[in-house]
Amino acid sequence: MLLYPSVDIIIPHYKRRDMLERCLDSLERTRYSSMGIIVVDNGGTEAGLVFLVKRYRNARLLRLSENRGYAGGCNAGLKSSSADYVVFLNDDTEHDPMWLEQLVRTALENEHIGALQPKILSLKSYRKGQHIFDYAGAAGGMIDLLGYPWCLGRTFSKVESDKGQYDIGQDIFWASGVAMFVKRALAEELGGFDEDFFMQMEEIDLSWRMKLVGCRVCSVPSSVVLHEGGASLPGGSAEKIYFNHCNNVTMLLKNRHTAGLLWVIPTRLLLDVAAAFFYLTQFPGGIKKSGAVLRAWVTNIRIISATIKKRRTVQASRVVDDRTIFSHSPLSFLVRR
Repeated sequence: MLLYPSVDIIIPHYKRRDMLERCLDSLERTRYSSMGIIVVDNGGTEAGLVFLVKRYRNARLLRLSENRGYAGGCNAGLKSSSADYVVFLNDDTEHDPMWLEQLVRTALENEHIGALQPKILSLKSYRKGQHIFDYAGAAGGMIDLLGYPWCLGRTFSKVESDKGQYDIGQDIFWASGVAMFVKRALAEELGGFDEDFFMQMEEIDLSWRMKLVGCRVCSVPSSVVLHEGGASLPGGSAEKIYFNHCNNVTMLLKNRHTAGLLWVIPTRLLLDVAAAFFYLTQFPGGIKKSGAVLRAWVTNIRIISATIKKRRTVQASRVVDDRTIFSHSPLSFLVRR
């Protein structure tokens, strides 16, 4: 084994001890000698968690007094780490033994890399002998001009089978928070995740800020992580709809150039109103889902002063224009510099 940089695996955890134990068992099989593990207990009350974590090599428990969400839990772990790199990892994951070494090797090849994402496959399908991409990240995160995220290997609700079609690493827009490998010093310099997001979209926001300061975000398909999914919020729930719509608009307001916002925000408002009407047709829970979209916009109006303050900080650090940021889009010619 080569002498590689140190890496801390940061696992935000809230209940579901059985899931965490499976994740830690899998990490025990990871073939990388300079790996530490920080389990961040997000205000949970599970008995025996300290003894569980102590069973694993180079693992320690960081307890928080309250549930600070995915973003806050990851930031607490980031602040307690002194490693060269960190991986923000969901606790409902399992891992190929070489997953981490592949990520480190890629990071060492280019000093401008800020974040990396492994290939993420569905754990439930994998147990059935199928190689199907996981919804939350698949082969790498992308985004369109309106701020709607999608993935290589997943568009809307359709998820592809892994047939090697994305087995060449490439630049992506965002790395999934399921397993997000980042340069620790850079993440700290950028302030980590935006804790006001609580959950959903926070990894896209951080990836975007990395790209704005000139860093690359790339996929590493030779690294494989399996993800169970749906552990935090069930897909299609009103709360998930709220966080997705609210945080997505906040992210646009923070990171898009002013010229882009002048047409993107009005367009998004119209589309979200249409989405709210669509949710009304769903049963059960259509009224709650529709209200979640409207509540997301009300929240953004209420926090606009704080968002503008964040925007000033983000835009002051910008060294890359929007045309470069959105060069992957087939409509990139519409983006002004």
